[in-house]
Amino acid sequence: DLAITAIIAFLWLVSTFVWAKALADIKVSTGASIVPGIESCKAPATTCHYVSVTSMGTLNVSVVFGLLNIVLWGSNVWFVYKDTNLHN
Repeated sequence: DLAITAIIAFLWLVSTFVWAKALADIKVSTGASIVPGIESCKAPATTCHYVSVTSMGTLNVSVVFGLLNIVLWGSNVWFVYKDTNLHN
């Protein structure tokens, strides 16, 4: 039980950080900085305006819940460890 719980806690840790990095990349790739790189916006007498992107608040919340799950699984590892023979 202890090994499985520790593995799951580690997987939550890794997956949360990977998702947070992916979310940061999504924000960069959909931000206003992409407008100068669009070929049709480089044409003469063409003006491109960046208006907005859909709110990413729910995605930010998903990262926060992932971090809370890390705390939850980390505490589960501690309580499972205390129930084993490894703890005096």
